[in-house]
Amino acid sequence: MTESMLELVGVTAGYGRSMVLHDVSLTVASGGGTALMGHNGAGKTTLLRVAVGLLPVRSGKVLLDGEDVTKLRPNARVRRGLGYVPQGQLCFPQMTTLENLQLVTRTRAEIDGVLDTFPALRTLLARRAGLLSGGQRQQLAIARTLLTKPRMLILDEPTEGIQPNVVEDIEQVITDLTRRGDLSVLLVEQHVGFALRATSDYFVLESGRVTASGVGGAGAVEAVRDAMAV
Repeated sequence: MTESMLELVGVTAGYGRSMVLHDVSLTVASGGGTALMGHNGAGKTTLLRVAVGLLPVRSGKVLLDGEDVTKLRPNARVRRGLGYVPQGQLCFPQMTTLENLQLVTRTRAEIDGVLDTFPALRTLLARRAGLLSGGQRQQLAIARTLLTKPRMLILDEPTEGIQPNVVEDIEQVITDLTRRGDLSVLLVEQHVGFALRATSDYFVLESGRVTASGVGGAGAVEAVRDAMAV
């Protein structure tokens, strides 16, 4: 039986009196990649906020590498190996690309290592992050998170709003990460074909409930599109 790195068990959560997630259970295998898909408003980002500890659960629990982290704060989950890249290509715009990376580590060898993954950033180290393109900022956001050496990486719409010539590079990096074997990845992504190529299994969320799940790969594209047809 495959061990789980991240597991949500019967999670119900929301904002105020409005519940967004309803008894959601989801598993990301240790060393595996899982795609989470669904239409806008399905509850995907809410689920991620629960997973990283930014939103408390009303019921259910969150397990990270077998440990119940339901009541732990986000920083405690990060220390246990959780990395999160939210939507929006987040960075510190007044700081340079290098300074953004140095917020995580000042070890040049570690920075060089992540620049090998994102070589386009090498020529941009002295540029203020706010002057980077959306695709460059997204690469920076992922690179900065990888410097925390996560064992569980959560990516929320990493290709959203990215110029087409950079999307392919980001997709290749994510595919390489999901195939490393020492890193678990939960990928929220609207591009169904890419998401299923990059991961080994999938879950479809609709109106805060899991409506379909299965093994990924090219053969799953039609099944996922059928599940998302409303």
